[in-house]
Amino acid sequence: MLRQEFGKVDPKRRATLDHKKKQFAAPEFKQQAYPHRLNFYDTPPTAEITLEQFEQWAIDRLKILAEIEACSYRNKTAAETAAHLTPLLQKFLPLASNTSSVSGAEDQRLQNERQKDHYSHFILRLAFSGTEDLRRRFARAETMLFKFRFQQDDSRERRAFMESLNLDWEPVTDDEKHELLEKLTNATSGLRHIDDENWYKVDWERVPELIERRGVFLTKGKAYVPGREQLSMIIAEFTARLERALELTSRALPRLDEDDRLSPILDHLSKNFGSAESVYSEGEGFVDGAPITAGAIDHLSQHFPLCMRSLHMTLRKNNHLKHFGRLQYTLFLKGIGLSLEECILFWRQSFKGFTDDEFNSRYKYNVRHAYGDVGGDVNRRGRGYPPYSCQKILSDTNTGVGQTHGCPYRHFSVDNLIGLLQSTGVHDKEVLRGVREDVGKTRYHIACNRVFEWTHKTDIKRVKEDGTWSQTDLDTIVHPNTYFKRSYLLKQVGKTPQDA
Repeated sequence: MLRQEFGKVDPKRRATLDHKKKQFAAPEFKQQAYPHRLNFYDTPPTAEITLEQFEQWAIDRLKILAEIEACSYRNKTAAETAAHLTPLLQKFLPLASNTSSVSGAEDQRLQNERQKDHYSHFILRLAFSGTEDLRRRFARAETMLFKFRFQQDDSRERRAFMESLNLDWEPVTDDEKHELLEKLTNATSGLRHIDDENWYKVDWERVPELIERRGVFLTKGKAYVPGREQLSMIIAEFTARLERALELTSRALPRLDEDDRLSPILDHLSKNFGSAESVYSEGEGFVDGAPITAGAIDHLSQHFPLCMRSLHMTLRKNNHLKHFGRLQYTLFLKGIGLSLEECILFWRQSFKGFTDDEFNSRYKYNVRHAYGDVGGDVNRRGRGYPPYSCQKILSDTNTGVGQTHGCPYRHFSVDNLIGLLQSTGVHDKEVLRGVREDVGKTRYHIACNRVFEWTHKTDIKRVKEDGTWSQTDLDTIVHPNTYFKRSYLLKQVGKTPQDA
């Protein structure tokens, strides 16, 4: 009797179960199949991956989206964008077609590539759903990536993918085509063989690109689209679905706040869209064999980005820099390969108005601490602090009157910025106009890259023509130390990044 009573479940207690516990109590994980190269990302992934994969896959995709956005901002043509993206995609986010699979091993490689593509999209969808601006930028970059892949895809695989979508495009009957023949002809700039073309009726909101260029016939809220405009229809469909999904994702974000493993990663990714500091790895700004000494800094400063060159010019003018300026500059010099002993010598020689005792008591310890020679926390490993990335410098809130650190493109007035650029030899009116426009639209890293490309245009043309540098060697710069290394190597005839 007791056994029976204890075995019963009180229906009232069942009704008060926590819906969250019920929802997440027994998750079902499964490995998904990817029959197509292309993906509309309608179904969230469900298999388990490691935390390392979670972060690295997202970072790799972020690099691609950042380059897509940079190409758009620089008004690169479709051909230039394709040439720029192709090697980067192959390196960070490869996605081969089914026809490339000739063995079991190759088939597994395809599945691994498509799994990474699938997961990385959804991870970044989480990271960029927080604000309207991030959602808009993410949707735009993802749409451009999908369009690029769609155009590059094998025609048979592309057709199979579209058939799998079950799109509700209403075919136009022959009778209706005949009835609207004149209007369809006029709306499509005299398209010939109207009768031989497959036509579809869709809601006009789904083909904004075609409506913008007056490429379709509109009536009663429907757009009549010829089959040859499938690209515009499929792109519009992709964008519309993604925008709806991003809105839904934004509502679910508060439930992730309790996960202290994922939240910091997602926050880091969202703050680095377009200038991901993760692109830089330790030692990347170091040039093997370069004469990096205290006495060489004046000469080497011609290769410094504007943020560091401004600090160097101020130091030479005032024989002093304030604390945050010294820290930013010290870490940069450390990143290009200046040893601790040479760095101490550099600052001692630069602070001409101080005695040895004053310098040693007030400034020497900070230099040693930045290098990890003294102090605790991260310095216990003996490496000190890493050089500041563009994102770190851009997000600095300590800039103000009397301070000289930070990013000139963000923290200087436009007039002072233009004056600083001109003092470093940038006089081209078109470049300066572009910088003004970039700064006005908060595209600070694009403005910096614009100046770099103009300053090094002859050298960039040379390494492209002689084939000594690949396109991946010339991707968007998002770290001051990368700026230095690339500038230095470009001026060394015959040198490649692999030589450094």
